Amino acid sequence: MALNMGKGMAISIFSIILAIGLILTFLPPTEIASFVSKQSLFLATVGSALLGTITLVPAFIAFPLIGTLVDAGVGTVPSVAFLTTLTMVGLVTFPLEKKEFGTKFTLVRNGFSFVFAIVIALVMGVII
Repeated sequence: MALNMGKGMAISIFSIILAIGLILTFLPPTEIASFVSKQSLFLATVGSALLGTITLVPAFIAFPLIGTLVDAGVGTVPSVAFLTTLTMVGLVTFPLEKKEFGTKFTLVRNGFSFVFAIVIALVMGVII
């Protein structure tokens, strides 16, 4: 049963991986850092969070990417907002998630994830 489900999702998963690769090619970390570092803290945080929502990236890819942004001069709050939305919210994965779990669940999960990503970023900014 699991093998049949995996076969059904394989095309969607491969297209998501392709989309992530293309997006990260067109939005390299240096460009992201350049955009974010020119904004006020509020705009940088919201902008970083919105950039992070484009793809859903595994943590083992996200952490080195965030390290590159921090090394390029991006502050803690925008970096954490980008990291949390990068690993918790995904517009590219929305169609697959909607198909498997339903529209309402997908919208609520992504919405709460985005809000909590901002809260986590703000808390990290106060702590660090």
